[in-house]
Amino acid sequence: MISETRYGPPETWVRQLFSSKQALCGGVIRRAAKDVDREMGRAALEREVRRRGWHMIETGGQVVIICSDDQLRVIC
Repeated sequence: MISETRYGPPETWVRQLFSSKQALCGGVIRRAAKDVDREMGRAALEREVRRRGWHMIETGGQVVIICSDDQLRVIC
């Protein structure tokens, strides 16, 4: 468990992330995987995303969160 980061406790970082305009309106937010690891860890972020019923993918060193519980369909 990460106790303190450059933004303070991990709870502060995730609260700021999920209170962003994109998150609040059902949009998409993206963060570098290395930043996620530093600020709270991927497992902890995954728990928060799952708790909200949202979707999370990782590609090219980026973590992408789709702030919607709608069905997800990967086209290609």
